[in-house]
Amino acid sequence: DCALEALAHISGVAGRMETAGECANGAPVFVDFAHTPDGLEKLLRGLRPHTHGKIILVFGCGGDRDPDKRQKMGAIAAKLADTIIVTDDNPRTEDPAYIRASVLKGCPDAYESDDRAKAIELGLGLLAKNDCLVIAGKGHETGQIIGTKTIPFSDVAVVRELLS
Repeated sequence: DCALEALAHISGVAGRMETAGECANGAPVFVDFAHTPDGLEKLLRGLRPHTHGKIILVFGCGGDRDPDKRQKMGAIAAKLADTIIVTDDNPRTEDPAYIRASVLKGCPDAYESDDRAKAIELGLGLLAKNDCLVIAGKGHETGQIIGTKTIPFSDVAVVRELLS
């Protein structure tokens, strides 16, 4: 009984299937740090049994790292998500358009947005009852690395602001 009571007070790990909000129609919005092909696949496969409508996915890949994973992640998204919005993650010093194009090779029917907040807004706008929105890649992070600068950015904060 003591263990069950303690578990009732655990809120989870920030940025790992974190509930960022819920739309007026009841559709949940999750944020997750999945930023590898394996992580994205496990995330989407884990959501499917609990989602009675569409899985809408917003994600991107980081720059200056693992270019070989981008198309793979796009293909995983195309196989396991119903609607995909490819956007910028942490492009760092790499051309964000090139990163997105690499991801889109794996999911050519995806939407594309060069503005992560607008991509999240688009995802929210597409949600119907029984759908879910998952925003993957940055999770708990509170900054976006563009060039050599880190600008304040939080997927959770953007979701909450857009839903308020």
